[in-house]
Amino acid sequence: MSGLTDPAGVSAAALMRLEALARQPRGTMALAERPGAVSIRKKGRGQEVREIRPFADGDDPRHLDAAATARTGALQTRTFQEDREQTVLLIADFRRPMLWGTKGRLRSVAAAEALALIGWQVVLDGGAAGVVALTDAGPYVERPRTRARGMALVAGCLARAHFVALSSQLAVTPLVPALMRAAPLAPRGALIAIATGLDVPGDGLDAALAALTDRCRVHLILTEDTFETAPPSQPLSYATPEGTARARFHGLAQDRTRRAAALVRPGLQVERLSTDMALA
Repeated sequence: MSGLTDPAGVSAAALMRLEALARQPRGTMALAERPGAVSIRKKGRGQEVREIRPFADGDDPRHLDAAATARTGALQTRTFQEDREQTVLLIADFRRPMLWGTKGRLRSVAAAEALALIGWQVVLDGGAAGVVALTDAGPYVERPRTRARGMALVAGCLARAHFVALSSQLAVTPLVPALMRAAPLAPRGALIAIATGLDVPGDGLDAALAALTDRCRVHLILTEDTFETAPPSQPLSYATPEGTARARFHGLAQDRTRRAAALVRPGLQVERLSTDMALA
């Protein structure tokens, strides 16, 4: 990822350049079939014939192929490629707690990159991508659209929202209500990809995640700074509203691991992304 993005800022041009990374081979399994990658809503049987094979119990008699049956003397049936429709709603947490970093890039920048890569993978596979960028000044929204044009709108939205977030002096808004307001933009059965540090979640996080997974598949990207995953062993000073305090943070990495494990549930994929980790 070196040279593609600004570690302290989100630019539409940089996110658009991630298309090249999304086009790189990612294994033999198609993106649409890879667990955790894309939610697929099957629209029904397509019109493109995949193969003609001997009829078997359970096959639909309406798809018998008369010519092949006459030629072989045995019942033959047509099978079809399935029509697939893919939609992903990208939710980027750009509230103030995401706007920091000690190594690599800001947590918010890492979140934007990871979400843009998912969006590119979906649109390159024929699907649609939309975005909701959560800031303390309010959400920035682009509804799901297909092709590079759709990703251009996503990238532009992320860049605008991040610029506003960096200049905002507003109080931090809780995450859960913002998530629940954003979720209806994703059609039932779609994929919702959320990149957040889960800071200041507000009340009802577990109930909110359960509600989201009840109607969509959810990919939760826990964006973590190196300080969280490999904190220094020595005590450090930090500022509080009451003044300066001093503490050790050596247990922070274990806390983050336990948190990620506790979030796993059916319909929810949890991924940990460190700010110094290159996108692959």
